[in-house]
This record gives sequence, C-alpha cells and structure tokens, in this order.
Amino acid sequence: MHADPNIATHVVFGWDPMWVSAILFVITYLVIVTETINRAIVSGLGAALMISLGVLNQEQAIAGVDFNTLGLLTGMMVIVAITRRCGIFQYIAIWSAKKVKASPWGILLMLSIVTAAFSALLDNVTTVLLIAPVTLLITEEMEIDPYPFLFAEIFASNIGGAATLVGDPPNIMIGSAVHLSFNDFLVNLAPITPVIMLVTMVIIYMIWGKSLHATDEARERIMNFREREAITDVVLLKKSMSVLVLVVIAFVLAHPLRLEPATIAMFGAGILMFLNNLGRQADDQSEDVHKSFGEVEWVTIFFFVGLFIVVTGIEHAGLLELLADWVLNLTGGDLGVTAIAVLWIAAVASAVVDNIPFVATMIPMIESMAPTFGGAENLMPLWWSLALGACLGGNGSLVGASANLIVAGFAERAGHRIRFIKFMAIAFPLMLLSVVIATAYIYLRYL
Repeated sequence: MHADPNIATHVVFGWDPMWVSAILFVITYLVIVTETINRAIVSGLGAALMISLGVLNQEQAIAGVDFNTLGLLTGMMVIVAITRRCGIFQYIAIWSAKKVKASPWGILLMLSIVTAAFSALLDNVTTVLLIAPVTLLITEEMEIDPYPFLFAEIFASNIGGAATLVGDPPNIMIGSAVHLSFNDFLVNLAPITPVIMLVTMVIIYMIWGKSLHATDEARERIMNFREREAITDVVLLKKSMSVLVLVVIAFVLAHPLRLEPATIAMFGAGILMFLNNLGRQADDQSEDVHKSFGEVEWVTIFFFVGLFIVVTGIEHAGLLELLADWVLNLTGGDLGVTAIAVLWIAAVASAVVDNIPFVATMIPMIESMAPTFGGAENLMPLWWSLALGACLGGNGSLVGASANLIVAGFAERAGHRIRFIKFMAIAFPLMLLSVVIATAYIYLRYL
C-alpha cells in the first residue's frame, strides 16, 4: 500500500505530506482534548489546513466526508425534534421511572438496557437521539446528576450496536463489503454482547451505584406524575409514531430495499415535516420548518465534517496504510495472532479517531490478506474481530463513535457539559476490559 501519488507534489514548500498530515492531526486532536476551543471550530480549521497546505485537494476532502452518517444524523434529529413536541418522550420518561419506583439506580439500569436493545434493533445513533433527552428530563425532575446515566447509555449504545448488522455504522460497512446478512451478525456477535453489557453495568454500579440518591420528595413527585397527561398532541403523536415505525422497518429492510440509512432518515424527516405542515398557512409552515431545523445539533454535524476531512488527510498521506503494513509484518501470517491484533488495534484506534473512517481503511487491508490465509472464506475471524474492536473501541473516548458525540451535544445544550478527559479516564480502561472479554470470545469460538 502506498500514499496517493498525486498528493506529494502539491504540499506547500515540498514538505512531506505524511509529516504535515500527522502534525495537523495531532494538533487538532490535542486541542479537541483540551476543550479550550469548541470542537467544531477546531475540526473545521484542521480540515481547512489539510486542504490549504496541499495534503488534500477540495475534491478529495469532500470525497472523504461520510455523508451517509451526516444524513442519518440530520434526518433523525429532525424526526426527534418534531416527535418530541407531542410529549411521547416525557411519557416514556415517567413510565420508566415509575416502573422502578423512581429508584435512581433502577432508572439508570432500565434506560441502559433499553438503550442496548434499541441500539441492536435500530442503530445506536438513532437510539441515543431518543433516549438522551428522556434521561435529561428524568434526572432534572429528580434533581440528580445526569452524568452517570449518560455515561452508561453511551456504553450501552455501542455494546448493543455491536450485536447486529444495523446496530453501528462499522457493521453496516463491513456487512456491505463482505456481503454479510443481518442473521450473520446476529449469530456471530450477538451472543457475547450481553456478557460485556453485564460486566460493564457491574463496574458502573461499583463506581456510581451507591452514590445515586434522590430525596423522598423528588421520588414522590415522579410517582405522582400521570404519564397520560404528558401527551399534548394526539394527532402529532399518531403521525410521528407512524413515521418512526416506517423508518425502523426500512432500517431493518434496508439491504433488500437497496437504501442507505441516510436516505431512509432524510425521507422520514421529509414525510413527517410534510404531514406536520399539511393544511397550514405559508407563514406557519416557514416558522415550523425553521423551528425543526433549529433543533438539529449543527455543532456535532460540522464537527464530523471537519473530523472526516482531517482523518482523510492522514489516510491519503499514507499513515493509516503504514499501520496496515505494520499489522501484516507484526503477525507473520498467523491467523490467530492477526485476528487478535486486528481486534486490539481496531479498539485502540477507534477510541482515538472516529471508527467509521478507520474501518473504511481496514476493510481493503483485510481483503488483501485473503491469499495469505488461503482464500476469502478463511477471513471470517478477522471480520468479527474488526467489528467488535471498532464498536467496543468507540467507547474509549468522546470522539470514538457518533453516538458519544450526540449524547455530549444534548448534555451540553442542557447545561451539563461532558468533559473529554473526565470521560476518558473511566471510559478507556472500561473499554479495554470489554475488549479483553471479546478477545476470549474470538479465541474460544474461532481460533
């Protein structure tokens, strides 16, 4: 594997594109970590410098942006923004809290299980879009810190997302490249995810479980709520639930329908906006559309645009390819060693950079190993290692997965900013523990 031959001659002053891209990447990442400047500004400037200094041209930069992810995020944000107005999420919040007698740990556990299950059936980004606002509502009513709840939900979303084809974008990419079905992922990856989830929740209980307390008055206030009264617009509830159900069904059937998740989400958003504005005056429609788009987390969207371009820069310059060559040399052609190496490298790398562009680089690398291991059919342990590593590794930091940033965005808007270092101090070791469990699973089942 070699760097793009069209790049080197374009870098200013004839500098080495690999060094330029590496320095830009490290500086961008360090400034994001320090949180001294908003992450969308940092990634945007990093992307602009990648282009201005000649590591990428504008066409290559645009090609590096994963518009499928951006479209999925934007479409689901619009759907959630409109659906939220009917009161359904407040209904879910009150119902969930009352089911566990308004016990803070019970609520955390229940919402985490719901998050993991929904992340497997839908996708983890959509799930946190639905669950995070509910969580913030509950914790605000109970006057308790939402951080442990949001932390648990981030982990649950990525663990649950690892279980199925549609659960996490890396799985969608791997399934598409290798022609794996929904059932392939269910049979091979779903068995280990409940084990990892159980161990994770035990650790989270040891860290926060005993310190989660709510006053009797706050708990009584929750128990006295009438969840039915939370529904403020029954007509909108029927419209939004109908669209949500259709979107979910389309996600599950996306492969035979030959539709990408972004198309489904944006189509669903368009239908719901159309239904919600049917029969209204032009001025009312304009106000409603502005309101709906105003609730999209544009900071997160533009952060992703910049981040994709920055990662594309180091990819084009050959840094990610160097890592791929290093893996091949390191493992010496041994399938077992290679599978474990892919799992751990994917996990650690996915905690540092977003797992989507990383997986995009790893897929052709693994495909090129087919002759070494006697054909493409013998590569299956590597694909399951890559999927588990990328999905679980996404828990290692705030930038590791799309779902993490969505939760962070909701938290910041509600006045509960999630600090990068604070999150990573607990998340990274806990992520490594989940990868240890995944290593044992891969070894015992496939090797």
